[in-house]
Amino acid sequence: MQRLRELGWIEGRTVSIEYRWAEGRRERYIEIAAEFVRLKVDVITTSGNEAAIAAKQVTSVIPIVFAVAADPVGTGLVASLARPGGNVTGLSLQFTDLAGKRLELLREIVPDLGRLSAGAMLEMREVQAMARPLGLEIAPVEVRLAENIVAAVAALKGRADALYVCGDPLLNTNRVLLNTSALAARIPTMLGFREHVAAGGLMSYGANFPNLFRRAGDYVDKILHGGKPEDIPVEQPTKFDL
Repeated sequence: MQRLRELGWIEGRTVSIEYRWAEGRRERYIEIAAEFVRLKVDVITTSGNEAAIAAKQVTSVIPIVFAVAADPVGTGLVASLARPGGNVTGLSLQFTDLAGKRLELLREIVPDLGRLSAGAMLEMREVQAMARPLGLEIAPVEVRLAENIVAAVAALKGRADALYVCGDPLLNTNRVLLNTSALAARIPTMLGFREHVAAGGLMSYGANFPNLFRRAGDYVDKILHGGKPEDIPVEQPTKFDL
């Protein structure tokens, strides 16, 4: 919003903005995207892979800008970073690419690290691949509902030396509950966003979100001035936080 104002898009004067929040509920993404299509918006801006994928499923015409996406090529959001194709473009988190770095940092701070719990699809595969050369055993944990978080983390007590939290809308939305549960179980956590550490997590390494959202404002500006998503390359993070 700040970047759009700097570019001359003043809410209520030069641009009208419709806000929606899925509250970490995956089923809401399609509903919200369909509503935006009915409203005939000029551009849809999303955060996270699932929201962007839902919007792409609902419309192949309205431009979609993802402010952050973990692996836009791997999830099929875009054909390539340089040539997105279709109606979608935005900013990549390089989330899966950073999995190895997170494991190395976690091993430094937990010297006896041997068994690690983690969960969430694409990133999970990367974590497992990077864990082998580090001699780490991975115990996957899947959480589908917020009400399952406390029990899932509590069950790891005495069974895992650390918890690697993958990027996921449900876990991000419930990060205070997640980190409080990990603290109660005395399990050190490695997370992808500094916002998680502010909510009680031990440490994080990943792209700076405010920087990415600010840059997303430039994408929206280009599209509102007639640019086509297929011609605007997906950019990667330039600022990382430890």
